[in-house]
Amino acid sequence: MSIGDIAARFGLATHVLRHWEAMGLLAPARIGGDRRRYGTEDLYRVAAILRAKEAGFGLDDVREMITASDPAERRAVLVRQRAELARRIAEAQVSLELIDCALDCEHEDLAGCPHFQAILAERISPAPPPHVRV
Repeated sequence: MSIGDIAARFGLATHVLRHWEAMGLLAPARIGGDRRRYGTEDLYRVAAILRAKEAGFGLDDVREMITASDPAERRAVLVRQRAELARRIAEAQVSLELIDCALDCEHEDLAGCPHFQAILAERISPAPPPHVRV
């Protein structure tokens, strides 16, 4: 498949694929001089890159994940990335609960709703102790 075929298949601009190639994320075969030819493995690699980006990973993180050749190194990278993703999912879940609470709230002033306040309580740092002057 040509670069145009792959780009169209994933809804990407061709310059995105060229950038990913320059970063070492893709390595399509070359034919007839400098024409790129993408195979089935490249399809899966593009899909993996897109899925990782959808999960919030930067391209450097993606490159580290997919280019690790040693299984132990790859596992270490994946364990670290999994922990980061789990953290972000937990944060998103709390945000979703806050939105659901707000949607169900009948109070005129949302900030005065005890249930809403309870959800937000963990984000409020305790007040610093008053400064004592001598």
